[in-house]
Amino acid sequence: MTATLDPAASSAPEDAGAATLRRPWRPTPERASLLLLLGLTALGYLWTLSESGYANQFYAAAAQAGGESWKAWFFGSLDIGNAITVDKPPASLWVMGLSVRLFGLSSWSILAPQALMGVATVGLTFGIVKKVAPWPAAIAAGALTALTPAAALMFRFDNPDALLVLLLVGAGFSTIRAIETGKARWLVLAGVLLGFGFLTKMLQAFLIVPAIAAVYLIAGPGSFLKRVLHGVYCFGAMLLAAGWWIAIFELVPESWRPYMDGSQNNSVLELAFGYNGIGRINGGDYGGLGNAGFGSAAGILRLFQGVSGGMITWLLPAALILLVAALVWLRKAPRTDLTRATLLLTGGSMLVTGLVFSFMGGIYHDYYVVALAPWIAATAVVGATVLWRHRAGIAARIVLAVTLLASAVWAWVLLGQSDQQPYATLRWVVLALGLGAAAGLAVVARLERFGRGVAVAVLAAAAVSVGIGPAAYAIQTIGTPHTGSIVTAGPYSGGGPGGLGGPGGPVRMQGGPGGQAMPAMPGGQNGGPAGGPNGGQDGGQDGGQGPELFRLGGGGGMFGGDEISDELAEMLRTNAGRYRWAAATTSSTSAASYQLGSGESVMSIGGFNGTAPSITLKQFQEYVADGEIHYYIAGGGPGGMGSFELPAGMELPGNAQLPAGGQAGPGGDRESSVSTEISSWVEENFTSTDVDGTTVYDLTQPKADS
Repeated sequence: MTATLDPAASSAPEDAGAATLRRPWRPTPERASLLLLLGLTALGYLWTLSESGYANQFYAAAAQAGGESWKAWFFGSLDIGNAITVDKPPASLWVMGLSVRLFGLSSWSILAPQALMGVATVGLTFGIVKKVAPWPAAIAAGALTALTPAAALMFRFDNPDALLVLLLVGAGFSTIRAIETGKARWLVLAGVLLGFGFLTKMLQAFLIVPAIAAVYLIAGPGSFLKRVLHGVYCFGAMLLAAGWWIAIFELVPESWRPYMDGSQNNSVLELAFGYNGIGRINGGDYGGLGNAGFGSAAGILRLFQGVSGGMITWLLPAALILLVAALVWLRKAPRTDLTRATLLLTGGSMLVTGLVFSFMGGIYHDYYVVALAPWIAATAVVGATVLWRHRAGIAARIVLAVTLLASAVWAWVLLGQSDQQPYATLRWVVLALGLGAAAGLAVVARLERFGRGVAVAVLAAAAVSVGIGPAAYAIQTIGTPHTGSIVTAGPYSGGGPGGLGGPGGPVRMQGGPGGQAMPAMPGGQNGGPAGGPNGGQDGGQDGGQGPELFRLGGGGGMFGGDEISDELAEMLRTNAGRYRWAAATTSSTSAASYQLGSGESVMSIGGFNGTAPSITLKQFQEYVADGEIHYYIAGGGPGGMGSFELPAGMELPGNAQLPAGGQAGPGGDRESSVSTEISSWVEENFTSTDVDGTTVYDLTQPKADS
């Protein structure tokens, strides 16, 4: 049962590997297991996928636009008429837009690419671990990645995170290959993938760069100068892969391209280093609405508290313990030891990403933690493999036993958060199985005297004990539709610090079916106990019923988006071919709903949060005079921000502002914005019509006295 790593095998010549690849394919236990893992992952991620509809309508509408307009596809426009982009670069939209163009607009054409990215991520995680561990361990790492609840959520959702995680794991795999072979081209490939990661979700892609740079400088083959030179190649490739699109966007005249949402000066660089960069770290106001006011309180325990804990941390304590222990056992290994290099890469990526998520003072959403899933799984499995190889010594067995015990206890805690069945019973099963397996690990060297099968049984019990909890949460997540922009995984939706319904978590918000939860302002608001009738989130999960912080007007949930009525959709389609935009409305979430519902281009005034100066009143008047906009739809509309009202005596913290279209209550005032100027001008000059509760102005029919 003892597995060994042959250093020579990991540095075999490229020709030998090529010869191996040319041999006829034969089924082996390893290949069969890998195919089974990938097949089950695909089945799970594609299962009932269409029940989530378009999931995040904000990105679905942009994919729709990209499927109809190559200009919208290239720039990442939200609308077919190319008025404004989404507040992210367009790489993930390139994939979805091509899918829509090939297969037509549907839930499957939007979401299936995300699921396939998840399958590829699992395969690459297997590949990383297989370099330094037996194939059953690599299978375990891939399976643990697939079963991470955050992965089961985001690889079935159309946010940019799925592509980002795939690119980052690909960069990690390429780095290991560069260390293994000494070939600069692998490190250059890592740089290219990181660059496209930037074009997916900007600076978050660079969170693993410190680990990649440090690992290659430490463990890369050849002289130090050669390793530095290869690092320069990687950095140059990263800049080119990210910079070509940025250069085109910045150099193209503004009149030829859409406005960059999330910026105040129509600049992708401002978006990258402002709202989506420094603003996410310090909470500063770089995008109009600011970065304050979202997420649980920052701190070292943020990932372990509330919803985030059940989404990602099942194996995080084990990964941290095993990382330190394995590095201690490998302290005398050669500089180029591939096992230690892999641990430094996966563990370093895990630590840097986790610490940034824990302490970032700007917007933090629980689903961000999907970026940790492959690093935690790989670190835990490789670390456990190192200690398993040294199980003849009592110290290694004790560390393994203590780690498994800690994992079982933590799973018992997490499973107890939901206070539902089958989790309330399952937690005791996990605890009992973990305790038994931990005891077996402590004496496994003696148990092996009775045969190798005993050790295999102990390992199997350990694997099952750490996998049951996340698997149960992942299955629940797969079986639950998720829509909107703020989504979570697992049955637990609040009640603890930082979670829904607890201090530092979201508070209740009225305005749509289920009463979506609104994230708390910095410092946290007490949202009350979980399970309130008005706190539903993510397809029916219960959240907290706390004080009414905001009142939402309109028909949708928090940044959610709803289906529009048939009458309104038909109205927008009428003579739509004569106009560049069938309608205009405030906020991108509202515009996305109308565009998806009607299939026609809808202009977003003010972008995602309604505060981007994407258009002036004069420009809007010129568009109307030139007959380029047919209708104006008042209010937040389906899924829009709607009308907010602050309770008496309450003020928004920091630099946070009410979204455009909002009305200040007794707690504070809100400066007039372009969107309100446009709304006022339309109301004064055009006659309104009520369409199924939505106020619509025909901009081709001015009032008689205007």
